Amino acid sequence: MSNGKIIDAIHDAMRAHGIWKMRLITAIETQRHNHVVADVRCDHKCEFGHWLHGPDIDAAMKNGKPYQVIRRLHAEFHDCAADALECVQSGEIEKAKTILDGEFRFRSEKLVMALNKWKRELTEHSRAA
Repeated sequence: MSNGKIIDAIHDAMRAHGIWKMRLITAIETQRHNHVVADVRCDHKCEFGHWLHGPDIDAAMKNGKPYQVIRRLHAEFHDCAADALECVQSGEIEKAKTILDGEFRFRSEKLVMALNKWKRELTEHSRAA
């Protein structure tokens, strides 16, 4: 897979995960959601996760540190989102807000920073080639 296609996938991931933040805010504000928490917790069921875990990325890249960091942070992001939704389901709205404003925000920001770093590295590598 070319660096350009990977960069496109990174852009898509950042956009999609921003949308997830809005979904969580809406779930907390309305005190309901229609997501299956177990599916949200699975980091390979979203579009980016399909790509990240799928065959389009070669083994050499999957063994690299940037990929490994992104994969871990992406899984942590999904865990936090699922935790917040579980709180909404059980009526623990204040706890859901705490997760959203704390752990989820932290995980989300770390993931975005790592995706941006990976994107920069790929862009620099493409220019040098």
